[in-house]
Amino acid sequence: MSTERSTALFDRARRVSPGGVNSPVRAFKAVGGTPRFMEYGQGAWLTDVDGNRYVDFVGSWGPMLLGHAHPAVTEAVQQAVARGTSFGTPAEPEVLLAEAIVDRTPVDEVRLVSSGTEATMSAIRLARGFTRRDRVVKFAGCYHGHVDALLADAGSGVVTLGLPGTPGVPTKVTADTIVLPYNDIAAVKAAFAEYGSDIACIITEAAPGNMGLVPPLPGFNAALSQIAAEHGALLISDEVMTGFRAARSGHWELDGKIEGWVPDLVTFGKVMGGGFPAAAFGGRRVIMEQLAPAGPVYQAGTLSGNPVATTAGLATLELATPELYEDLLATSHEVRRLVSDALAAAGVVHRIQAAGTMFSVMWGVEDAVTDFAGSQRQDTRAYAAFFTSMLDQGVYLPPSAFETWFVSAAHDEEALTTLAAALPAAAAAAARAAEGRP
Repeated sequence: MSTERSTALFDRARRVSPGGVNSPVRAFKAVGGTPRFMEYGQGAWLTDVDGNRYVDFVGSWGPMLLGHAHPAVTEAVQQAVARGTSFGTPAEPEVLLAEAIVDRTPVDEVRLVSSGTEATMSAIRLARGFTRRDRVVKFAGCYHGHVDALLADAGSGVVTLGLPGTPGVPTKVTADTIVLPYNDIAAVKAAFAEYGSDIACIITEAAPGNMGLVPPLPGFNAALSQIAAEHGALLISDEVMTGFRAARSGHWELDGKIEGWVPDLVTFGKVMGGGFPAAAFGGRRVIMEQLAPAGPVYQAGTLSGNPVATTAGLATLELATPELYEDLLATSHEVRRLVSDALAAAGVVHRIQAAGTMFSVMWGVEDAVTDFAGSQRQDTRAYAAFFTSMLDQGVYLPPSAFETWFVSAAHDEEALTTLAAALPAAAAAAARAAEGRP
């Protein structure tokens, strides 16, 4: 498989961009090799600049629910572009998309923004403004975008005040961030026992997908909702990844809708943009109406509600029917079965964890992974070997063991056959790497 043009482009990119990429994981540092520069996508497939074709299980990190370049979405976008790319005024598509989000989810109102990071940042600001408190509870291993106050990881002890997770974030910025082990209700209760009157909100991924897929234990999210309410704090459910992806109404459909609890605020992204930069945050009307211009909490954005992005998102959600999710779930189950059977046949210790249509493979672990510490025990060398073999055979996977796999409505028999054919050799490569053999 030739990578001549990708290599040349990567060399050029490193001269003008830090690390040669515009988002770190794309650099392949966790798996090695040359990042592939993609030229176009169609359905379940990507084609790189060297002409190599790959069945895609990344899907632009989740948004491509229907597959790449779905005809209905591209037609709607082309028509929107012809009408103008940005107005800086209200436009009908943003109203229609907001209505679609409210119709599917437990929120009363939404504010559209341009990225998941912007959504979580704004939701935190709104929670602090609404409660008139400063402290924020988050969980180790949960990723909420590169918001300064949320780039904190876990330390030792049950309740740990967060320290910056990256240079460039002053300690004082994260001084009000309390980082707790995920799925640990006792730790949450301890934090509120000590700091409850100062805590503005708990923010959690509805089902974390950036430490591998680590689903919440039964009742965990419900308990967070109850504890927050008891102490006058808000629960922010981050559904940037899971929203309209794990299930039609997001992961809330899989637990909150069943258990009878509702988050105070929810963040959305990825699928709702149909592949364009679009995100949102929403919640109870009494909270959302604290936002300017209705209330005193300021938030704004030049490209918020962009007519092209909202058109793409609306076209995607209109096609995301209950029947589509049934098909996605069936495809996800089949991919998981194929992968697990191949790894088991090669003797690779692993565990597959899922939330709705989303899943990931935990490498070198057999027991359920319930938190960040458990996820960090993964055998990343085994995954790197597996990834490289799959890539060489035309299967594009997340370039990190700590990411989620995504399927789309376009993953057909050809895509699954390609996957199945590549798995035996990749599983054997992973087995050798796990044993320390070349």
